[in-house]
Amino acid sequence: MTDGPGSSTPDVPSGWAAEQPPPYGGAAGSWASPGAPGGPADPPPPVPPQQGSYPSAPHAPAPYAPAPGGPYGYRPPDAPRPGIIPLRPLALGDILDGTIKLIRSNPKATLGLSAIVAAITAIPTAIGQAFSVGSLGELMDDPYAADAVSGPFAGGVSQLVGGIIGYVMTFVGTTVLTGVLTRVLGRAVFGGRITVGEAWRLARSRVPALFGLVLLQALILLLPLLALVAVFVSLAAAGAFDGTVRTTAGVGVLVGLLFFLAYVPYLLFFYTRMSLAAPAVVLEGRGVTDAMSRSWRLVKGDSWRVLGILLLTSLLAGVISGVLAVPFTFGGTLVGILSGGTAAGTVFAAILLTVGQVLAAMITYPFSAGVAGLLYADRRMRAEAFDLVLQTAAARNQSQGWVHAGIDDLWHPGYGAEPGSAPHQGAPPYGPYGPQA
Repeated sequence: MTDGPGSSTPDVPSGWAAEQPPPYGGAAGSWASPGAPGGPADPPPPVPPQQGSYPSAPHAPAPYAPAPGGPYGYRPPDAPRPGIIPLRPLALGDILDGTIKLIRSNPKATLGLSAIVAAITAIPTAIGQAFSVGSLGELMDDPYAADAVSGPFAGGVSQLVGGIIGYVMTFVGTTVLTGVLTRVLGRAVFGGRITVGEAWRLARSRVPALFGLVLLQALILLLPLLALVAVFVSLAAAGAFDGTVRTTAGVGVLVGLLFFLAYVPYLLFFYTRMSLAAPAVVLEGRGVTDAMSRSWRLVKGDSWRVLGILLLTSLLAGVISGVLAVPFTFGGTLVGILSGGTAAGTVFAAILLTVGQVLAAMITYPFSAGVAGLLYADRRMRAEAFDLVLQTAAARNQSQGWVHAGIDDLWHPGYGAEPGSAPHQGAPPYGPYGPQA
């Protein structure tokens, strides 16, 4: 191809074909894009091949289309999934799916144990509620009876006493249950199963630390409420409530509103930062304050995501528990009112109320513990590359064909560097393909 008679061929390197694509920008004296002024004409349409001949090579190669999965057709390998979660940083769907798989793969250690704890802790509260609704039934039957006032008062006292006893029992039961369920989750991540007895033996030594942790967390979260009581007492001593009813109500509403605006962010902040302390106590063997510091470091930098997951799962657990408990609660209340306070009606109402509370707690206890445990695992994988440790252990388990009980030791903080610190002394270094020499 020439520019005209007597002109030399363009400066084409030796061995190159004459049909080269135009350089970027189409400089003067060089190839220009087809159809442009001063450039070559558009290439003619391809000629159909004659019979017995082969089609000619295309004038220019077709543009490259990358394969799905990433640039240049690269598709990252899937993370191994020996147990309830893939061994990589987890998304919200992975956490919820892993929690459901935890419950399904270990029904006796999750649903069964939760039902037993819920039944024991719900009995005092249900009995108090049954007596309370029974006294209301007596009042509705005969409003002018001699005990028309004392009956509801006694019912309210019985409900209060039953609620206090049930709260204390719930505190003890759920604390122990958290330790056991966390041990079950620690083994389920690797695809192993664990009995209730074995989980209790592993978690038994951590129960005192769990009690201390729960008490300290409750004190931190309730500290502003104690401050609010002190403020009201101080205002009452200063005579702030000695004026008119309107002034007293205005002062009370103002103080309550200011407290609400300040307490909600405080509650959410500390609740989020301390949410991973219980798994650290059980799986890492840490003390109370050390576990809280550990949770603080793990959550730091991802607080909004952790808070969102915790609030969403709490909402889901509340909806599920409400759907399960409302029919029995409504039925028990209705039976207690219509029975007029008879012994049979009170017993039947207490049974219905207990069944509703047990069904609700049987689902919400392992669901909440599973989400907290998997959030803890996710934060360690994101902050410490702990997924490499888990993948190495999973490969060993697969080569052995079974999950050894010593796999629980991998949750020790020495396996994986803490955020901003060096690995624990004596911990074996791990790489993406196993232990490094």
